[in-house]
Amino acid sequence: MRAGDKKIYTRKGDEGRTRLLSGESVRKDDTRVEAYGVLDELQCHLGTARALVESESVRSIIHSLQEDIFSASAELASVPESRISLKKRIGEVDISRIEKWIDEFQESHGSPGRFVIPGGSVDSAALHTARAVCRRGERAIVRLSLESKGLELLLTYFNRMGDLIFILAWAVEVEAIVTRTVANVLERSL
Repeated sequence: MRAGDKKIYTRKGDEGRTRLLSGESVRKDDTRVEAYGVLDELQCHLGTARALVESESVRSIIHSLQEDIFSASAELASVPESRISLKKRIGEVDISRIEKWIDEFQESHGSPGRFVIPGGSVDSAALHTARAVCRRGERAIVRLSLESKGLELLLTYFNRMGDLIFILAWAVEVEAIVTRTVANVLERSL
């Protein structure tokens, strides 16, 4: 370690407590900590999916979602009174952007109209894992909303995000199936 570098551990959480962005000390099993903890997990799963997906447009969308998750996590890590001072908060424009992407991918790739068993391709399976974690995050925000007001836009946002991740998983799976089919046809014709 170089001189002047801070250590990664502080020992402050050893007693099962952590600090919110707004400074309050809470237990690590606090509903708020659970909610932004699930979003941290979602962030990681989306990172894995982004690393696996070949489509630059899908990678770009995933990166945008990851940026939004940082903003949402900051909202969840703040008490209602301090949320107003955050630089970026999830709003209607973010929800509309997600709905636009859903509509575009449904138009270009259709939708399955049924439940999908994940595993048609590695990138699609990674997105389905992210979708399941997103839904868990949504449920955690619902629980938090019972004790903290002002989370309605986050609830809507993560509901839409789950829908978007599903349609992205479907789209990359369709593309993988088409690619495999074309490769098989070309192989047979040689």
